[in-house]
Amino acid sequence: MARFVRWTALAVAGALLTAGCSGGSSDGGDGKGGGGTPSDSSDGSTSALPSSLTEQRPDWGDCKARDDAPAPGDDYRCATLKVPLDWSKPEGATIDLALIRAGARGDDRIGSLLFNFGGPGQSGVSTLPAYASTVSLLHERYDLVSWDPRGVGASEGIRCRDDRRIEAAEAVDSTPDTPAEEEAYLKDAADFGKGCEESAGKLMAHVSTADTARDMDLMRLVLGDDRLHYFGISYGTELGGVYAHLFPENVGRLVLDAVVDPSADAVGHARNQTLGFQRALDDYLESTGQDPRQGSQKIADLLARIDAEPLPTSTDRKLTQALALTGIVLPLYSKSGWPTLTSALAAAEDGDGTALLALADGYNERDASGRYNTTTHSQRVISCLDDKQRPTADEAKGRLAEFEEISPVFGAFLGWDTAGWCHDWPVPGQFDSPEVSAPGAAPILVVGNTGDPATPYEGARRMADELGKGVGVVLTWKGDGHGAYGSGSDCVDSTVNAYVLKGTVPKDGKVCS
Repeated sequence: MARFVRWTALAVAGALLTAGCSGGSSDGGDGKGGGGTPSDSSDGSTSALPSSLTEQRPDWGDCKARDDAPAPGDDYRCATLKVPLDWSKPEGATIDLALIRAGARGDDRIGSLLFNFGGPGQSGVSTLPAYASTVSLLHERYDLVSWDPRGVGASEGIRCRDDRRIEAAEAVDSTPDTPAEEEAYLKDAADFGKGCEESAGKLMAHVSTADTARDMDLMRLVLGDDRLHYFGISYGTELGGVYAHLFPENVGRLVLDAVVDPSADAVGHARNQTLGFQRALDDYLESTGQDPRQGSQKIADLLARIDAEPLPTSTDRKLTQALALTGIVLPLYSKSGWPTLTSALAAAEDGDGTALLALADGYNERDASGRYNTTTHSQRVISCLDDKQRPTADEAKGRLAEFEEISPVFGAFLGWDTAGWCHDWPVPGQFDSPEVSAPGAAPILVVGNTGDPATPYEGARRMADELGKGVGVVLTWKGDGHGAYGSGSDCVDSTVNAYVLKGTVPKDGKVCS
């Protein structure tokens, strides 16, 4: 499979560029105590929970090494939390969620600060230790907490096909030019969905963003916090917005960074990303002294040649067009990756696809032994349950000219992806766009970055508008890369820190340059 992880975590993107329990009591200090059962949601699907869930006390113990990460240091403790499989049947079957926590380092503890790093499908248990240094100041007064959302990693993680079949699918043309290629593309998409259904079973219909938001409120209660303090990155911003809509009275200090546009449907998200990645590519090309239009056309011509004849690499694998495009995408997530992109493109122009293949493998989380992580599997299962829209191949083809006008490099791929992503999916989607209105909630800090490739800046203002007047507060950074906090702006970092640590809400529309 060669799909963009549509809202991947900025921490993971940076790392890839440099790499290639029940019973017991809390060990992190007392929270502010109390709380209550998660309140009824606006759609009435959540009811009072049994005491077997609300009175859980996580048994925090040593964290184990995992396939996707080594064991973290002694500061981290891990546990499991039971949640309903089906939130409309809270006394029915349960599933276990994997949690990780590092207790507050200072004496003036505020409570727990939950992190979701995006995807959807990113493992919080694996990512939090790598991200902790970025939020070291927040760690003084908060327990840093994350988890693998339902259907992800150690929380009933879903694997839709094995490594051999994933690698074989690299040969499928993701921008089909002939009826035969189109048939193969759609068949591969349908087969992927069938594999997900075989792996997930009943869970397939219960991994939506709303399901995870309800899990978060139970997590808040079990952790002992009256209010949810939360840091959502990328897709995590959508999750935070949905939480605020379902539980506005439980909103504490919420930071939403690298913001997903909540007003966009599935096609709208693809269109937004086409625009965002092209903007980032333009900025990269300008930084190298190239005219963006001419430089983009040169890359588009290179991709067309690779489509016709995949490039050899230093391995026995070929660099296909989809892999080449994925390799181009990864360095655009962070300005620090631009020199890597320059050398990889130069090598590809000379007929060697090795460097772009290595970047694509990093993005697709393929290790040297040929094993693939399942982030994209979980992502697809979650997003296809969320997204009601199911564009047909004919509808996608009808939009290709529009998408290619936005970007000659990314347009065709993301245009076709609107049809292939959830083609012939085994379960129906739930909404066209998520509901995030949160009247009565405390102010939520919405951080937008003007040069963000994956979640274009416009999404921040739209998120704030939909959260509601007096709730959504926009902080703008005029910078490049996916996400703003911890990316080099003292203005952004100090504003976020003051909000999270002191509750200081900046003026809506504050700009950091």
